Amino acid sequence: MTLNLRLHVSGLMMAMLFVLLTAFSASARPASIREDEKAPAAAAKKATVMRGRASWYGREHQGHRTSNGERFDRNKYTCAHKTLPFGTKLRVSNPETGESVVVRVTDRGPFRHQRILDLSEVAARPLGIVTHGAVSVVAEVVSPDTPLGPTNAPENLAALATDSTVAVGLLADVRAGASEAADVTLTPEPTATYVIQAGTFGDARNARAVMDKIQSLEPKLLVTTVTTSTLEGKALNRVVVGRFATAAEADTVRQRLARLGIAGLVRQGENL
Repeated sequence: MTLNLRLHVSGLMMAMLFVLLTAFSASARPASIREDEKAPAAAAKKATVMRGRASWYGREHQGHRTSNGERFDRNKYTCAHKTLPFGTKLRVSNPETGESVVVRVTDRGPFRHQRILDLSEVAARPLGIVTHGAVSVVAEVVSPDTPLGPTNAPENLAALATDSTVAVGLLADVRAGASEAADVTLTPEPTATYVIQAGTFGDARNARAVMDKIQSLEPKLLVTTVTTSTLEGKALNRVVVGRFATAAEADTVRQRLARLGIAGLVRQGENL
């Protein structure tokens, strides 16, 4: 009898202890859940803004397949980014001028010069990227229903451009949680790119004739003229083809042009 009573009391005490522990755990859990929910929200907020250098691409890529399967059109507001999902829309702003455009991610890159975005030509022009080759920008992920094209800059653009809490190059792919910090370099960017010099002419009309011939045969190539002068003050007009990352890439195009009857030399842009 005494043994049974002791066992009964012991069982009651264990049951009460279990109930108390369960109640304590339940009361403590919501607070921990709330704390856990705060961290992803803060991380997501940071992951919607980045700063860094943006460049552009245009005629030489016209009609080529982009990474999402579309045909590249330099007259559409698109861009390349390394990790963001295709279709993501970004508002890209130049803090120096206050100009902004909204673009859609359709391609992967850029994969050289440690830049964070490559914009189509039409999107790059109002930001001054076509003129300078690359500029520092602020980019934000915006709503999928945001219209593409020129838009108003964010009211806090100046703050975003200098805010030390916005990590340089931070625009993570939210799905993977990857950081773009590696996109930013502390070493100077190369000042020269490789081009093909397709002729030097004293008469600008001759230079234009060669430009027109190249563009009729290879419409996807970027062809321009560079005007310089000799020590005697005589004007020279050089026909320049492309912007290439390596001498080998430029030489491949040079050989292709040579087969079409257009002779050229591979040069570095700074040595023209």
